[in-house]
This record gives sequence, C-alpha cells and structure tokens, in this order.
Amino acid sequence: MAPIPTPPAEPADTPDAYVGLEADDAQHRARERGWPTVRTLPPGAIITMEYLAGRLNFEVADGRVTRSWKG
Repeated sequence: MAPIPTPPAEPADTPDAYVGLEADDAQHRARERGWPTVRTLPPGAIITMEYLAGRLNFEVADGRVTRSWKG
C-alpha cells in the first residue's frame, strides 16, 4: 500500500493580517511569506469546499481584502 502523503508545511502567517490591505499588496506580501497559491475572489463568489494546503484565499471588494482564510 502506498504511504499517505504529508502535506507541505504552511507559512507561519495569520490570514487576518491581510484584511484591509490593497489586493495587489496583499498578494505580493503573501507570496513573499511563502504562500505558493494565492486566490482572489469577489464577495459572494461560489466556490467548492475543497481544502488545498498552501493556498491563501482573499475576498476582495473595492480593491481591498475584506476577508482572508487558508485552504
């Protein structure tokens, strides 16, 4: 039987730290801090409930991050 893969370690970063930042600045900062995938979504976007280790999600309204979460 194949071993269960170990997900990569996520950056020691708090998603709440991005709320209020301009979207471009938040994306740049997240990539500098080691997030391999950064996803920007409009408010109320319909998304799947999948969890992807190493992904940081931003909900952006009027060019600013209004919500941020892992996965």
